[in-house]
Amino acid sequence: MIALQSRANGELSHILGNSTEAALVSFGSGLIVIALITPFNSAIKNGIRNLQSAVKAKEIPMWRLFAGVLGGSFVALQTQVVPLIGVALYSVASIAGQTATSLVVDRIGLTGGGKKLISKRRVTAALITVFAVLISVLDRISIASFSVFAVLLAVLAGALVGVQRALNGQINEHSKASFTTSLLNFVMGTSTLVILLFALLIFKGDAIVPLPSGPWWVYTGGTIGVIYIAFTSTIVQHLGVLTFTLFSVGGTLIGSLLLDIFSPTNGNTVSWYLVSGIVMTYLGVIIGGQSRIFKR
Repeated sequence: MIALQSRANGELSHILGNSTEAALVSFGSGLIVIALITPFNSAIKNGIRNLQSAVKAKEIPMWRLFAGVLGGSFVALQTQVVPLIGVALYSVASIAGQTATSLVVDRIGLTGGGKKLISKRRVTAALITVFAVLISVLDRISIASFSVFAVLLAVLAGALVGVQRALNGQINEHSKASFTTSLLNFVMGTSTLVILLFALLIFKGDAIVPLPSGPWWVYTGGTIGVIYIAFTSTIVQHLGVLTFTLFSVGGTLIGSLLLDIFSPTNGNTVSWYLVSGIVMTYLGVIIGGQSRIFKR
């Protein structure tokens, strides 16, 4: 799903020539979709009431409901950093940030699913996954565009995603409705991007570009995001953030491979680097001790 969303959002950004506006359109469309569903979905409305009761009873601190701000901030950093260092290097750095943060949030039990030790096996799995992503994009990395500061920002962006996933797990634990968690995330994320876009309009003189009439699929990023966040908030409660991240990276690489096979862009063809990265990613999953999942 992330591979498909990246393709849709990337194409929209290319057409508009304004990555921040494209991100806002993606978040905003997702918010519209989930907002239209909410009045007719009793589970989402019950989830909102459950969250209100949890906050009132001080079962969950109010600040944890702002997980969506981290998602909006991630997109904001992404749109600024990718042009500086390229998608390939950004992917490696952000995955490094995600896996490192995942170890920490699992250790302190931020997901609400219990604490998980930072064992040698889990650290090894995380390192293998980051190395796998590096291998998968090795043929697309440009050393000439390397910037230490930009790479650190990419790591920070990945770290934000790791914390967001953990907080969403906790929100979902109290809402008991994954699409309520999606709704809250899109409200917060869209608000963050609106503020950023207006700041860029005022201080950088950027202009809002009229939206294109098509192709239709460039507007699917928001809907994919709604479903993705709903799934994620449920899964991390059971698997933890690190395990989810390992599987998610593998899924994203497989999605990228399928897109390169059936719908390549800019002359991209199937890369053996990408295939090798996929194999290494799932090696990391196995080393991460996934036997406990299958025992369940």
